[in-house]
Amino acid sequence: MCETGGRGLVNDRNTLDAAEAASAECGCAPSPTEQRAFSKPGISRRGALGLGVLSVVALSAFGVSSGVSAAYAASYPSWEDVQAAKQNEAAAAAEVARIEGLIQALTQKVAETQAAAKLASDEFYAAQQAYFAAIAEADTLQAKADEQSAIAIESARKAGQVAAQLYRNGGDDTSLELFFAGSADNADELLARLGTMDKLLEYNQSVYDDAVAARNSAQSLSDQAVVARNERDRLQKVAEEKMQAAQQAADAAQAALLEQSTNLATMQAQLAALKDTTVTTVAGYQAGVEAEAQAQRDREAAEAAANAGGNSGGGGTPGTGGWVRPHGGERSSGYGPRSQQCNSNGCSSSWHYGIDLANGCGAAIYAAYSGTVDAAFYNGGYGNYIRIQHGYGVATGYAHIKPDGFAVGHGQWVEAGQVIAYAGNTGGSFGCHLHFEVYIDGRYTNPADFMADRNIWI
Repeated sequence: MCETGGRGLVNDRNTLDAAEAASAECGCAPSPTEQRAFSKPGISRRGALGLGVLSVVALSAFGVSSGVSAAYAASYPSWEDVQAAKQNEAAAAAEVARIEGLIQALTQKVAETQAAAKLASDEFYAAQQAYFAAIAEADTLQAKADEQSAIAIESARKAGQVAAQLYRNGGDDTSLELFFAGSADNADELLARLGTMDKLLEYNQSVYDDAVAARNSAQSLSDQAVVARNERDRLQKVAEEKMQAAQQAADAAQAALLEQSTNLATMQAQLAALKDTTVTTVAGYQAGVEAEAQAQRDREAAEAAANAGGNSGGGGTPGTGGWVRPHGGERSSGYGPRSQQCNSNGCSSSWHYGIDLANGCGAAIYAAYSGTVDAAFYNGGYGNYIRIQHGYGVATGYAHIKPDGFAVGHGQWVEAGQVIAYAGNTGGSFGCHLHFEVYIDGRYTNPADFMADRNIWI
């Protein structure tokens, strides 16, 4: 996950600031330095991380060994150091060994933090899907309990009607007197009445039995629904904990990658300068590094400008109440049950928790409403994923973002209609699109209905 942004060298002061801030917050969350940077408009996630990478303490929270932490604590060689070392063969050899060690440490740190982020991401995805399945289980059991309760009430009502009718007939019937008076006709009539009464009593007993059975079933299902809801709530907490761990691991991996990307090219050029016995000057190598850095910045700026104008197909179109359409294009898959599809990344779920909108690879994705980004990382089958908390228990999710497609970072405040990412094909996807979800109090809901209530049609 590589976001575009500033590429200034990470210096010792920034590293110490970030380490102190992260340690003050027990090393388990983005530091205040990063959070302040994220909140500033116009600063990308990459640029924000460049202001202060996570400390060694924060990285160790994800099981990353401390044996290769030198890159995060060391002072990188300057071009002046390289120039001075070239004046002496022994000093040059020592500087070469130092730089090679730093490069190796950076490479290993990136590999370790990315592996830890992958593990945390997979754990969150599994926990999130288990929570969603628990929601469906609890709702299904409660619906069945309500159905049985309705049957019990209706059966009891029917039994009451029969009993009332029997009571009325028995209270006014004089057939017994006629029967004992010896009237054959009246006796036949009485027998017929008694036979009818027996059938009514038998029917009423059956209705009563049905009512009791339905009542017992409703109670049993209600008890199961309570257990299922408790399990649902437990899994929701587990999923949230896993999400926070995944976000922290992703931030650590991003910090390691940033540390590498902002220093690797320079150190490789410094190595080449130290090993070069020709008359090529150190200044020449330095100029080459700076030229490549500027060319990269130009490429990123051009890409951002090209993508910023993409508002085709209704993406970003406002509705009511401050909400906007999160993406352009047509709906390619709706909310609800569906047949499973599989590819090399795994299989889709049998229940689609969101709406798919297809507007082409790289098309802009917009924040559906203003809020705080509380998740921005790779999330299993969702691929690159963003979640925004809007307040009042409402949140939105955006999945399958393209590689390097994040335009905002964790902890950042975004406005409705702001470009937050670009559509891709990451995770369990079958083509470039946005998978859009809406959550109410953590539970998924139909995004089409939710947005339609705000005059937005997806």
